[in-house]
Amino acid sequence: MPDTPEKTKPKGVPDRRVHMANERTFLAWVRTSIGIMAFGFVVEKFALFMKRLPFLFGEPKPSAPSPSSLGYSTVFGIVLVAMGALMGLLAFIRYKKVEREIVEDTYQPSTLLDVLVVIGLVAIGLFLVFYMIHSI
Repeated sequence: MPDTPEKTKPKGVPDRRVHMANERTFLAWVRTSIGIMAFGFVVEKFALFMKRLPFLFGEPKPSAPSPSSLGYSTVFGIVLVAMGALMGLLAFIRYKKVEREIVEDTYQPSTLLDVLVVIGLVAIGLFLVFYMIHSI
């Protein structure tokens, strides 16, 4: 029975498929971080749209809030953009760590980034629930 390429490969030389899987995982994290940043941008701009909506219908100008006052949506949008940027940075750090571990054949799974994302998503969900209840 002829040897397969996997069996003739020298020890310590990682399979290219493993590196490509690591890269695909990194790109999935990047897509997720871009999506969260885009959502944050939309939330913040929607708040700006809602503030300008009365002017579109010709309603009298309400007393102008001070420029330094930020609404919930603005703060939430800024937090989402920051969270997405942080997620992109953490994804890159994780990608390089796993790449090094693959080469050294010492890979150990880590759930830190997964746990941080889940905690962030739960926090976002809770905030949205309370925000929607408050705005009723």
